[in-house]
Amino acid sequence: MPIAITPEFDGQTVISTFEMTPGTCTDVLEALSAAYDQVIRHQPGFLGGAIHVNDAQTRICTYSRWTRRQDFQAMLRTPEMRERNRVIAGLCARFEPVMYEVAAVF
Repeated sequence: MPIAITPEFDGQTVISTFEMTPGTCTDVLEALSAAYDQVIRHQPGFLGGAIHVNDAQTRICTYSRWTRRQDFQAMLRTPEMRERNRVIAGLCARFEPVMYEVAAVF
């Protein structure tokens, strides 16, 4: 189901950026895809998400939506995701999850 972006959404949107070398992009992409498929999408409050890769393969951006901020935070605290995030962070030069609210839709 596509993710509808509306200003009325009162849940939590999280956009995470990952910076890496082109040589590790495939490894990061595989790790993120496995995390979403095996863990994240099964967590309470998860509404949907997407993974984007830039042409140079130096950045990956993930977009996820959650019913509540606490649902996203609870997912991060699971032992499985703590371990996966350590591995992913080790493959990246930089890794930054940021929580957002929809301000406008055009």
